[in-house]
Amino acid sequence: MKKNALKIKRNALCPCGSGLKYKNCCMSNPERLMVHKLRKLKIRLKTPEQIAGMRKSGALVKTTLDLVEANIGAGISTNEINEWVHQFTIKNGGKPAPLNYRGFPKSVCTSVNDVVCHGIPNDRKLEKGDIINVDVTTILDGFYADSSRTFLIGRPSPEARHTVGVSRKCLYLGLQEVRPGNTFGMIGRVIQTYAESEGCAVVRDYCGHGVGLDFHEAPTVTHFENNDEFHDLEFVPGMTFTIEPMINFGSNWRVRVLNDGWTAVTVDGAISAQFEHTVLVTESGVEIIV
Repeated sequence: MKKNALKIKRNALCPCGSGLKYKNCCMSNPERLMVHKLRKLKIRLKTPEQIAGMRKSGALVKTTLDLVEANIGAGISTNEINEWVHQFTIKNGGKPAPLNYRGFPKSVCTSVNDVVCHGIPNDRKLEKGDIINVDVTTILDGFYADSSRTFLIGRPSPEARHTVGVSRKCLYLGLQEVRPGNTFGMIGRVIQTYAESEGCAVVRDYCGHGVGLDFHEAPTVTHFENNDEFHDLEFVPGMTFTIEPMINFGSNWRVRVLNDGWTAVTVDGAISAQFEHTVLVTESGVEIIV
């Protein structure tokens, strides 16, 4: 970690709480100060055993999404997708994390066309020309992993296909920024810059998040330029979190939530797409857990 990364004046009180000036305390030991900062921000670095557990959960999420990809198509209802995910997860010893989470009634989120996120499966059948994001979060032996993919049904409109392509690239541009020495703010900067250059907008109401021991942990991971409390935080090996940019076609990033209290849609009816990975910060860069 860079010694000046926290931008603390030499004669200021050290943030670790020792009561000493920074120059007489953690200035020469920034690693100690980073541990204090992570604790204050409630960020939990994962142990090797916990990472191994997340990898197993991530493997189950991947095979679940592979199952969906192999079977999804026109005429399939989102309730059928929910049943596939639920049964496959249970059969393999896991639990669907969304089920009954804060009252969410299903085991998976299925977001079609202008639905940005948190779509509730129902009897609607997919039609040729639709796009659908399927978001799977699984608990296996107490460890969480979270990933989503957007699927094309038939041949959607050029606008829809463009938005899907932009959202996929946004995810991988964000991933390229994850390595020790870089900061969380770099993820949002590169994603917003690219998305807007392609005639799309980055949703700001929802973000990535820490994950592993709980469904949602610190930090929040925004996909647009901002100055939140995590903006200047450097990546540290052992951090686990999601990157999951939600990208709308056009310049309007705003969303509204339907009366069910969950389903978020674009305010102008524009197409929205998303891809998501759970990642681990390593000593040399980033590992995609799922």
